[in-house]
Amino acid sequence: MARAAATFSLKDQLFNADSLGDLADEFAAGVPGFDRDAFHAAALSGIAERSLMECLDWFAECLEPHLAPDFPTMADQLEAAMPPRLDPSRRDDDFGRFIHAVPGVLAVRHGLEGHRERALDLLHAATQRFSMEFYIRPFLNRWPDETLARLASWVADDNYHVRRLVSEGTRPRLPWARKVELTLGQTLPLLDRLQADPTRFVTRSVANHLNDVAKTDPDAVLDRLGAWEAGGDQAPKERDWMRRHALRTLIKDGHPGAMAMLGYRGDAPVTVALDVETPRAALGDALEFAVTLTANEPVPALVDYRIRFARPNGKHGDKVFKLRVVEVTPGTPSVLKKVHKLKANATTFELHPGAHGLVVQVNGVDRAEGTFEIV
Repeated sequence: MARAAATFSLKDQLFNADSLGDLADEFAAGVPGFDRDAFHAAALSGIAERSLMECLDWFAECLEPHLAPDFPTMADQLEAAMPPRLDPSRRDDDFGRFIHAVPGVLAVRHGLEGHRERALDLLHAATQRFSMEFYIRPFLNRWPDETLARLASWVADDNYHVRRLVSEGTRPRLPWARKVELTLGQTLPLLDRLQADPTRFVTRSVANHLNDVAKTDPDAVLDRLGAWEAGGDQAPKERDWMRRHALRTLIKDGHPGAMAMLGYRGDAPVTVALDVETPRAALGDALEFAVTLTANEPVPALVDYRIRFARPNGKHGDKVFKLRVVEVTPGTPSVLKKVHKLKANATTFELHPGAHGLVVQVNGVDRAEGTFEIV
């Protein structure tokens, strides 16, 4: 009998005897008298019953008996135990190791109320090893003016991880993180100073920040992107990349202003034909269809498709999928074929038998429709 594939556990990949051994070694080297083996055994014993983020709180709890009780001295010890800074010559995707988030936990736990400035100094040092985006947020909520003043100085920091923290830490919808009570008037001026950063790690965060904002205030995002383009501070290639990345949710929703900013006209003079090649399909099979676009003049076309999934209650649930970006040229039809797997075990939604709709969108506008049945 074949063995079942092992379930991947991100927590087990990040937190295990080896990674905690590295953390224990760092503290043993940086903090005189640190009991490496006692910390390692205690930290390792609490992983199984905790979630990933709970583990970080647990590791901090295991460290506390080995550190000074007063926060200024504790902060000095935490900095002394830090590994070297992340490589400053890199420009993207250098996240560091999750085990180095522990100083952020202790900064919030022991420095938030009585030692704000020293705690912010600690976060400044720690974020150069692993992003402190989760741990700056309690300071923004408790001390908004003072913390924003720090961030305003950090936008010019030599280290790009510090600059990225300014954008990432203030994101309205940062995954896994607590909410921050900030206004666009407080955060957008910081992005103004980061939008032309030479490091993609920073500009990706700025674009993700704008994408968060777009979910509640699309006009603010379009206005900001327009102002940045008019200012001419960004390299054109990076500006175009940021714009597409920042507008991705609005583009998926077919927002007319976002479409226009990227050069896609909602009233594009293009003819669209849809051919559903599998009008009946079973769960686990594939929906196959072809979209043909013709035009009498060159037309940039962003083509998506939307499936209207049947639900047992008789209603439908729509989901948009990307198809392709094409330049439709006169006399040469653009034929786009797609094989869409009808997964029986989809993790985000469940498929049900019945009649489903298929809609082709061009530049955010519905241009052709068809149906298929899942049996």
